[in-house]
Formats: sequence, C-alpha cells, structure tokens
Amino acid sequence: MSVSTYLKLSIAVALATIALKAGAWWFTDSVSLLSDALESLVNLAGAMFALLMVTVARRPADDDHPYGHHKAEYFSSGFEGVLIFAAALGIIWAAAHRFLEPQPIDAIGLGIALSVVGSAMNGALAWAMFRKAREHRSMALEADARHLVTDVWTSAGVVVALVAVQWTGWLWLDPAMAILVALNILREGTSLVRRSADGLMDQALEPEVLHDIEGVLEGFRHHTIRFDHVSTRRAGQRRFVDLHMHMPASWTLGRAAALRTSVEQALMSAVPGLRATIQLLPSDVEAHFDDERDLL
Repeated sequence: MSVSTYLKLSIAVALATIALKAGAWWFTDSVSLLSDALESLVNLAGAMFALLMVTVARRPADDDHPYGHHKAEYFSSGFEGVLIFAAALGIIWAAAHRFLEPQPIDAIGLGIALSVVGSAMNGALAWAMFRKAREHRSMALEADARHLVTDVWTSAGVVVALVAVQWTGWLWLDPAMAILVALNILREGTSLVRRSADGLMDQALEPEVLHDIEGVLEGFRHHTIRFDHVSTRRAGQRRFVDLHMHMPASWTLGRAAALRTSVEQALMSAVPGLRATIQLLPSDVEAHFDDERDLL
C-alpha cells in the first residue's frame, strides 16, 4: 500500500476509535477516558492534515517551486504537534475540575473493554505505519505512527488507573491519570514540533547515510582526485548532497564530466532518493564559504 493509503486507513481507524472511546467515556463519566477520547480526536485531525500534505508533497516541481514540494510533510508533523498541545490543555482543564468535584465512575468494565479494543486497533496500525515510514522516509507517516503509539500508552495508563479506582475506591486516581496523560502527550507534541523545525531548517542527513556517502567518495579518491565542501540536507522523502570535486586542470571537459556522472550515479545508487550536485574545480582552485569577501 502507498503512504496515502495508510493515511486513509489511519483516518478510518481514528473514526472507529473515537466512537469506541467516546462511548467508554459516556458510560463511565471517567475524565481519564475523556482524555483518551480527545487524543483520538487529535489523531483524526492529524491524519487528515497529513494526507493533505503528502498529496501536496507529491506535486512535481514548478516555476514557483523549482526544487519540488517535498517539505510539505514537515508542516504535517508541526501541525499535529500543535494539536497535541491543545488537547493536553483541554485534558488538564477537565482533570482540574474533577479534582475539585470528585464523581463516581460507572460501568468501569465496559469502559475498559471499549478502550482496549480501540488501543489494539491503533497499535496494529502504528506497527504497519512505522514499517512503511522507514521504507519511504515519510515524515508525515512517521509522525502519525508516533502519535498512535502515544495513544496506545495513554490507553494502557488509563486502564491501569481505572482498575486501581475500582479496587481502592480512590476517585482522585482518575483525574491524576488524566493529567499524566496530558503531560505525556505534551512531550510527544514537543518532539514532533522539534522534528518539524529541524526539517524546515535543512537538517543534515542521518549519520549512517553520511557514512554511505563517504564510502562512495572514498572509492573515487585518487592522488589526482579529491572531494571537499560536502554538505547534505533532507526535504521530506528526498535527500540532497552538494560537494566539490577537484581534478587536474589539464583534463578535457568531457573526461571531467564523465567522471562526475559516475560519481553521481554511484551516490544515488548507494542512497535511495538522493539528489547529488557536484561542482567541478581544478586541483589548485579553492572555493570560499562564510568569507566576508564573498559578500562584496
């Protein structure tokens, strides 16, 4: 299945889990189950926005966006992080009121059963989405999968709290767990926003990918050939590397271009989704970066 198909499936699962967890809250009047249902609502909004951004990211390059639209996926991650913050604040507000006005919880067994079914659906989907996200290097799909995993842990904590309430009669455990849920999803939201910002600011490629690039360049190095000013960045599913290749000034343009083509093809074969840009320079010429003279 494609990335967009997984996101459509995520929307369908989110609708189902919202129904299950909202029902669990309705029957029990548990604020911790309410917090669980609110997080599933965020899952739905996040999956819908992620599907939109993945669609935008697949658009081909145009005059206004000559490098493509790949970074659109990072907006999905940031948007979902903001939604998580909003949900967490709502949960804390509801839990604070329940601390002040404790209320008994009804039909705990039914509420737990509905919550467990919804969590099982989320867990199975998250596992499949993580595999697909790694395969396609999709930030939007990974963000949605991470949020689903957070939802699973949230539900597990809620179930433990409800069981404890039933055994001990301590009603304060219900809003206490709701606040812990809120703090946990705030942590996840912070992580998503940070990852989104890193992507929008052209974060370098992963260390293992840099190692693969260096291995390819090492295979072409020679006492007459050297590489420098290697820089990398990520943009959604695409990866980019820019570098300088120095060679003897006596070489013909055709010979130099042929070697550059070989290096580019080797790099793109070693790193899927990579776009390599190589500038040719004579061995005795150095390029200057971050030099005040470059601004003159």
